[in-house]
Amino acid sequence: MTKKGIMKTFLIIVCVWIWGLFLWFSSAANANDYNKAVTGHVITQVIQGNSVDTSVLEAEIQKIAHNFSLEMISAFEKHLPSILDSISAQLRAEADKKYKCALQSDEYKNKECK
Repeated sequence: MTKKGIMKTFLIIVCVWIWGLFLWFSSAANANDYNKAVTGHVITQVIQGNSVDTSVLEAEIQKIAHNFSLEMISAFEKHLPSILDSISAQLRAEADKKYKCALQSDEYKNKECK
């Protein structure tokens, strides 16, 4: 290969490498971009003396409520078996206590049954 061919190959490799890096970094969107945009909009409106549109705030509250409900659903899915187990254990203990107290005569009652 000639010196010109090596330089051309080197430049093509560098250009492809730079192009790949550009695409890799430019396609990554941060999750905070939306929050920054809304915050910037509200601050801009306040500085300009305009009233902040309440529909923006209502939409934000709805978004927060939706995210909270999704988190609660996932928490329930994760912990529901243990919650149900503890409830059923409490109900069994209460039923056992009532049954034990029903078997005892009125003259002899345990302190739990009085």
